[in-house]
Amino acid sequence: MVDKDLLSIQETRALVRAARAAQPALEGAGQERVDALVEAIAKVGAEMAEELGKMASEETGFGKWQDKKQKNILATRKLVDYFKGMKTIGIIGEDKEKKLVEIATPMGVIAGLIPSTNPTSTTFYKSIISLKSGNGIIFSPHPSAVTCITATVNVIKGVLKAMGFSEDLVGVISVPTMEGTDELMKISDMILATGGNAMVKAAYSSGTPALGVGAGNVPVFIERSADVDVAVQKILASKTFDNGTVCASEQHIVTEACIADKVKASLVAQGGYFLEGEKLAKVKRVMERPNGAMNPAIVGRCAADIAKIAGIDIPAGTTMLVCEEEGVGPTFPFSKEKLTALLGFYTVNDWQEACELCFKLLKNGGIGHSLGIHSNNETVIREFAMKKPVSRFLVNTPTTQGAVGITTNLSPSFTLGCGTVGGSATSDNVGPQHLFNIRRMAYGLDDAAATTSVGSGEHVDVQAVTNMIVEQLKKMSAAQ
Repeated sequence: MVDKDLLSIQETRALVRAARAAQPALEGAGQERVDALVEAIAKVGAEMAEELGKMASEETGFGKWQDKKQKNILATRKLVDYFKGMKTIGIIGEDKEKKLVEIATPMGVIAGLIPSTNPTSTTFYKSIISLKSGNGIIFSPHPSAVTCITATVNVIKGVLKAMGFSEDLVGVISVPTMEGTDELMKISDMILATGGNAMVKAAYSSGTPALGVGAGNVPVFIERSADVDVAVQKILASKTFDNGTVCASEQHIVTEACIADKVKASLVAQGGYFLEGEKLAKVKRVMERPNGAMNPAIVGRCAADIAKIAGIDIPAGTTMLVCEEEGVGPTFPFSKEKLTALLGFYTVNDWQEACELCFKLLKNGGIGHSLGIHSNNETVIREFAMKKPVSRFLVNTPTTQGAVGITTNLSPSFTLGCGTVGGSATSDNVGPQHLFNIRRMAYGLDDAAATTSVGSGEHVDVQAVTNMIVEQLKKMSAAQ
């Protein structure tokens, strides 16, 4: 009998070896053929978007298949359209005046770590940006999403075969274990880590270059000049999208006291329900595990499901459960990230106080990620943008759809960098441009241009300058 961990490690090694052997042919195929390949994957992926969305929702129990379908379309058709024309293979730039030539060189084999919240869309997205850049990719699937991730990989393999490329360019570990994932991270050339903080930290600690993204604990500020009903509509459209499983979804509404009652009334009118008393206590009891971590039983669930789990009654038509939270920190569960139909609510006196509170909320598990604002006051908007430690500041748009590039011109992505402040190597929406190295070919300049001189052409007397500095230091020392 073979131990599962050993089987996983051996399979991982075989997949990486095969991808490494196949990768040079992809690089050698040239930009035109590579672009045709990702176009074909996008076309088939968009056609399969609904089927794979349903499969993901059924297998994981998270989210809504209709929204997972939209994620699959974003990760295929919209992604490829956005990067159409981008040079990623061979010579990608030439400056004849400066005598510089830039040549893209693939990284090799990418390790793709896939979460259970966005399994099929993330698989499409990481495959396309890896192949577009001339790389192979091997996936470590979340154990609760192996079937739908494998089905997505098989769709991509079918396109590879039809286009005359090796199917080994894209692979998935069929026996996922921690040991197998660790091995994949050690022997690959680059890691794309999307998931929890522990996974991201493991990726950065593996010894292999990595692009990982941290958690999102996204506040949204409704400022007094905003159209309240429109702002609430956008927030709920974002927070209910795939039942809140996107890390860029709003986690807290922060608003000013002068409009707080209007914001609450609009929330209730549009499907929000404010939890109080015993109902609030019961929901808080099912929100987290004993160690304070998010309870997976409520992740990606609708309001009715959460109410059932908590054992409470809520009005028919409720789409969001809201809590007027009193503080920020470990003992205030609604101040944390909630990838489900739960929303914190805070009231402040003015935008300056909102600024301070949003900063505290970001520090409570979402620093570097994203922040939203609904306002028509450009001065306040700019003040927020200049001072907040986030990589995406989203104005008058749903933060989920805005951050991933549906309602904004940000690049379509399911790996949202948090910058160094958030423990990430990039603050970008990761794309194919992050998955190749650049070899710079530099021609020599004229001899005269390489001569070191100052002023009217006199050569620098280094010894004379050194002697002068030494004498000045001696005089300063003697004066003391």
